[in-house]
Amino acid sequence: MSDLKSKPGLDKNAPLFLRSASKAIIDAPVDTIDIPEWLFTLTDKEYQQCSVAHIAGGATWSPDGKRVSINVEMIGPVLLVQHWTEDVADKKHSRLVSWSDMFAQQQRAKLQLVWDMAVKPLSAISCEFTNSLSV
Repeated sequence: MSDLKSKPGLDKNAPLFLRSASKAIIDAPVDTIDIPEWLFTLTDKEYQQCSVAHIAGGATWSPDGKRVSINVEMIGPVLLVQHWTEDVADKKHSRLVSWSDMFAQQQRAKLQLVWDMAVKPLSAISCEFTNSLSV
């Protein structure tokens, strides 16, 4: 598994094709949220329960000591194998970078994905979660 070695981080020169973002209110104090802890301890079953498109998920460590979440999902006719490697891992902000394998119409391609999640307090008992994906 020598290919698992994480890349040196975000390629800021990669072209941006798509950016998508959504927000949700969480009825919990912001200090109780730990995004990387949740993300890297999600079980395969919990990952699959998040979406019918989710096939499998797991977590491991790269040889250089970074946490990696490996996810497999179908998006329409496309199979994606994502190798999410932590780039930022603060309790309230997580940014992951994946050099994902995309399989479509008997072809294979690599693409960079950036997944950014953050929470900010709204009150003593609620916070706003922002989830964004860049391709």
